[in-house]
Amino acid sequence: MNNVGVFEKTAARAWNFLNEGKSFLPIFTIGAFVLFHAADWLARPNEAIVGLISLIIVLPLLLLYMYFDFPLFLRNYLWLPLFVYVLLPWPPGYPAFDVGLALFATGLFFFFTVFFWGTFYYRMRIGTPWNNYARFWKLVLKHSDSTSGNAQEQIPKFLLILALWEWTYRWFGEAWTLSRDGLLTWGFIAGVGVYAWVLHRNLFDWKPKEYDYFTKDRYAEPTEPLARRVYVIVIDGMRKERFFEANTPFLDKLRLEGTEYTQMETVYPARTVVCFSSMHTGAYPREHGITSNLVIRYGVKVESVFDALRRGGKKGRLLGIAHLVDAFGDDVESITAVMKHDEADPSILERALKVVREQDPDFLTVQFIGTDQTGHSRGVFYDDYIEKIEAVDKLTETFVKELETSGKLENAVLLVCADHGQADGIGGHGHLDEGERFVPFFVWGRGVARGRRVETRHSLVSLAPTITHLLGCPFPSASHGPTLVETFRDDRSGEGASKR
Repeated sequence: MNNVGVFEKTAARAWNFLNEGKSFLPIFTIGAFVLFHAADWLARPNEAIVGLISLIIVLPLLLLYMYFDFPLFLRNYLWLPLFVYVLLPWPPGYPAFDVGLALFATGLFFFFTVFFWGTFYYRMRIGTPWNNYARFWKLVLKHSDSTSGNAQEQIPKFLLILALWEWTYRWFGEAWTLSRDGLLTWGFIAGVGVYAWVLHRNLFDWKPKEYDYFTKDRYAEPTEPLARRVYVIVIDGMRKERFFEANTPFLDKLRLEGTEYTQMETVYPARTVVCFSSMHTGAYPREHGITSNLVIRYGVKVESVFDALRRGGKKGRLLGIAHLVDAFGDDVESITAVMKHDEADPSILERALKVVREQDPDFLTVQFIGTDQTGHSRGVFYDDYIEKIEAVDKLTETFVKELETSGKLENAVLLVCADHGQADGIGGHGHLDEGERFVPFFVWGRGVARGRRVETRHSLVSLAPTITHLLGCPFPSASHGPTLVETFRDDRSGEGASKR
């Protein structure tokens, strides 16, 4: 598997504009309005100018809905502003709610999500069946995360924006006045803003609690390594309870023979690039600057585990998808995500073994993507998802046995985890719906206690300082929370290590 080319990296970044809800909303709303009026504007170009002016008038509402996410149960509150809008005493002459435009936009939304995205896009990218639409429409209706595929959030948002925009556009050319219509429009938008602010202030309360200290301020930095090498297997998007339902004999062996963390919590928002950035810096998104998969400013803003290892004279690598290059640049061995879903993880395994043979890094993270891709394209509550977890179990076994054969496993520590879980719908993850927050996490190898279960709640931000602790390097400067070494270390003077 070759490094990802410039085209795929660019395409991946461009696709995120359509995937992330904040960027999708203006693209879709403006696009739908333009398409609806395209024929009229071609015949009467001056009306396009009126359309632009009316957009400027309602722009505060568009920006407001871009700023505020309404995930999970909050999306139910989006219908109230639309209901109030229809009941307000708008001046007569044009309907406050254009049914034709609403039906056109809703149809266009389902065409994009169900047929273009759920069928054509996934067919071209990972080889899902041509009839995937038969399942995908149900996933779109259930999806709870604030992405473009969340019908219950996106539809009431764009319907209200389009309704107000259409009314302003029609009325502006007739008798629109600032003193009457402008004040009514902006007064309504201000009311929606207050409504959204109150909801988020009082109901948006499910973010994980953050550690309020830096690792370096509470833990002494190691003076010597506890392991020769550290390998991290990240099974992207593996939902915890589905993992326990799957038949995974090798992963179960590692989990039962090592130390398991039963309350390991991901970060918020639980997007792949965000999670990997926190896992490999020990910092929170507001600190490292990666707050979604749509990365505008490339590179984390804090010291990464790779930087800390370099300070200690050691080398780390991250084998992952093209999106991760946006966060970690040249420290990433990029892999293509454009291949049939049953070929992706075996190809990643092949590439991982090549990196081990040719570069022999002191630290290596391997990202298996098949489970996450299947959750997004086929849903997490279907057999396809379980099959991907079971497939990665066999691949992990092959990887570990190859390490053992080559002598790389001697004095090594292996950590296995997911970066986030996945919720119902289009395998959603971000706002910590059921199935996203807590992830599988267990440690196996040199000096690791056998059969230990740690019930205390921990966060994935502890991964970075744990890695540098094991390798005898300084903690990343912005890493938070405890190093996990003290909780999984075998106290029997390394007796367990010789048996690994």
